[in-house]
Parts: sequence; structure tokens; C-alpha cells
Amino acid sequence: MTISDPARTGSSPATAPEPAPRDPPRGFDAVETWVFDLDNTLYPAQHDLWGQIDARMRDYISGLLNITPEQAFATQKDYYRRYGTSLRGLMIEHGIDAHAFLDHVHDVDLTNLEPSPRLAAAIEGLPGTKLIYTNGSERHALNVMEKLGIDSHFAAVHDIVAAEFHPKPTQEAYERFLRAHGVEAPRAAMFEDLARNLEVPHRLGMTTVMVVPPGERIDTRESWEFEGREAAYIDHVTEDLAGFLERLGQ
Repeated sequence: MTISDPARTGSSPATAPEPAPRDPPRGFDAVETWVFDLDNTLYPAQHDLWGQIDARMRDYISGLLNITPEQAFATQKDYYRRYGTSLRGLMIEHGIDAHAFLDHVHDVDLTNLEPSPRLAAAIEGLPGTKLIYTNGSERHALNVMEKLGIDSHFAAVHDIVAAEFHPKPTQEAYERFLRAHGVEAPRAAMFEDLARNLEVPHRLGMTTVMVVPPGERIDTRESWEFEGREAAYIDHVTEDLAGFLERLGQ
């Protein structure tokens, strides 16, 4: 386990202001609900399921708006950053059928996604309730969970439809999630691969864990997705989710 270090040093120790004190990272003793993002969190980004979803979103937008794939990709990423999901942007800007979009973009090939008995055992060993909270669809989540062999360990999936299409990272989305499942934020932990999706959970009282795939390359993601990884709202960072959970379950 690695804990992010926010300390910064000035050019002159004699004149530089003291860095603001940072609260110690929150622990897990009080945690009774374990909340996991899905894509690139419960499986490594190297499997590139998100790459397939990305391409299908681009093609959908290209056909919908009658623009080139390059223009569609730029539109997709612009909406993703501004609205939380490309879907939310398309709903607001173009009034699309959200369900048709989700069915299209999540029709992906899971052949290379292998079961993870170690992860399944580590999740099973956690005391309390386990939930999936994804900006994707429930069908996609269930397909991935079944392929990984972890589906029997989760009480529910909270997807973008259950969120009434209010995506992470908005506070409204998290508050809807907490109410829907009766979760007390100070008694919950959130696992995510995007730092920006952990800021609100931390502010609400959750223990936050950033999952960073080992050897991850910035050229496979949008550069802004890497922002915030050293922020004070990240309590813990791990490159090995199964190992991290194994230690918690001991």
C-alpha cells in the first residue's frame, strides 16, 4: 500500500512557507460498506475493455451527428470532461435515447478478460456489504463481474440508470447513491481509478482508495484523468487491488 504524499518544498528552506498540515489518511476500522467502481478498477486497464467502449462511443457519435470519426472523438472527450460522461453530454446537447446508447457502447468482447480467483477471495473476505457503483450500465457490470468470477460477492450494482443519469463525480450523484442503498458515508470506503471521482466521497466522509494499474501509460488515457492523484482527498493508493484487499481482510 502506498499513501500519497502532498508535501511540497520551496526553493529556499529559510523563506518558504510551511506546507499546510495534512490530516492522516482515513482507515478502515469503521467501514461496513465497500464501494467499487467497475471499469479499470476491478480489472486492469491493460485488458482494454474501455478502449472498445471508447471506440464504440466514437462511432455512435459519428453516425448520430454525421461527423468524421476524428470530430466525434473530440466531441466525445469534450462531453466526458464537461458533463462527467459522454452520455450525459449527448443527452443535454442532443436529447439522445440513453438506453440505445448504452446498449451500443457496451456491446464489447470480453474474451480476454479472465477470472480472478484471488480478487474474488479477497472481496469475499471483506466484512460487510459490497456494492458496485459505475457510470456504465448494469448489464455491462454484470457481464464483467461474471467473467471475473466475483458476481456472487456483491449485493447490488448502482449504474447510470439507477442514478437517473446523474454521473460521478457530481455530489448529487453520490448523494443519490448513498440514499438508494442506505449507506452511511463515514462507514464506507470507495475504490476508484479516477482521482476526480474520489473528491466528493472524501468530502462526504468516505475512506478513499485510488487504484492505479502497474505500468499504466499516460498515452492510453486523457491527460486530465491523471490530475489529482496527489490530492489530500486520496487516502490510499494501490497498484495491487487484490493484495490491498487481502491485507484488509486479515
